Amino acid sequence: MTKPEPTVFVVDDDASYLVGVKRLLRAAGYSVRCFSSACTFLAERPLEARGCVVTDLKLPGMDGLELQDELARSDNPQPIIFLTGQGDIPTTVRAMRRGAHDFLVKTPPREAFLAAIERALASDVRESEKRDRQRRIRASFEELSPRELEVLSHVLRGRLNKQIAEDLGITERSVKRHRTNFKRKLGVKSVAGLARLAAEAKVSGIIEPDQSG
Repeated sequence: MTKPEPTVFVVDDDASYLVGVKRLLRAAGYSVRCFSSACTFLAERPLEARGCVVTDLKLPGMDGLELQDELARSDNPQPIIFLTGQGDIPTTVRAMRRGAHDFLVKTPPREAFLAAIERALASDVRESEKRDRQRRIRASFEELSPRELEVLSHVLRGRLNKQIAEDLGITERSVKRHRTNFKRKLGVKSVAGLARLAAEAKVSGIIEPDQSG
């Protein structure tokens, strides 16, 4: 599936500012979409949108910090850059603690602004790839049957096939079959590979912390 083109989404209630920023970013080679309110942006933002968000802190209705919170709760939390002439230190600290990528005084020097855009877009690529991998891992683990998960947890504890068979009240042949099945479904060939994948799944919350014992 073709990934959507990275886009800079600009949210500001100042129409003249939107025109200026749009012209600047397009001249620099970026795809740009502009919105006059946070609510309009959230309503029209594509579900699989790639890119970053540039927003004023002070907006009518939903303000920039509330928009930041909405993005953070979504399945696609794009990096956010705040541009404002009304920022203060406490607000800046609050925004950065909540994950703001940059907080620049409006209007920043062209070079600083474009550098911030580049950093945010690079961050979006890294984070989207991480989320894609987590989705693939989750899908793989969801293919496992309850019995396969049981056998997997014993394997990750270093138990031998004979011990696993005794613990679960099944035959060694059944244990071997389950091992073959979950290795194929998870796309790994070794116990070390299983351990790495299970550790990543636990960190990501895909399987329970005690799943592998």
